[in-house]
Formats: sequence, C-alpha cells, structure tokens
Amino acid sequence: MPLIGAVVAPGEGVFMALSYKGRRRLALLILVVGLPLYVVVAVNLVALIDRPSVLVELAIYIGLGFLWMLPLKSVFLGIGQSDPDQIDRES
Repeated sequence: MPLIGAVVAPGEGVFMALSYKGRRRLALLILVVGLPLYVVVAVNLVALIDRPSVLVELAIYIGLGFLWMLPLKSVFLGIGQSDPDQIDRES
C-alpha cells in the first residue's frame, strides 16, 4: 500500500494494492454496510436545510448519489470480472 503522500499512477487507486479477493470483500462490505449508512447520513443532512424546490432537491440527491462512488472507484474496478491471478484450467 502506498505511503501517505506517495504518487499513485493514473487508473490505480490506493485499493489496487489489495488482492483481487480482498477488493471483492471490501466492495461487498462497502455495499452492504457503508452504502446504507451513507444514505441515512445524506437524507439527514438534506433534512437539516429548509425544503428546497423539487428540482433542487432532486439535483442534491443525484449529486450525493454520484459523490459516494468517486473516492471508491478503485475498489470496484474489475470486481465483476474473473480473478486475473487465477490460472485458466480449461485450456
């Protein structure tokens, strides 16, 4: 894992240092635990401000919907594909 302040090449996030299996487990944890917590926090934060118009409120929720995945993009890259470290046994 890179040190704090280390330069990371484009396309490779901090989480790319994890194994494929580790990234899959982390992605599952984020989706099962982290995302519901983020939704609760986002709804409570929007509830703190006075109710804006429907279009403004929709824009806020759409923005927050995309905001959660930006820092976690490297965790989810390639998770849906087969394990690149696994030896192909069919050939």
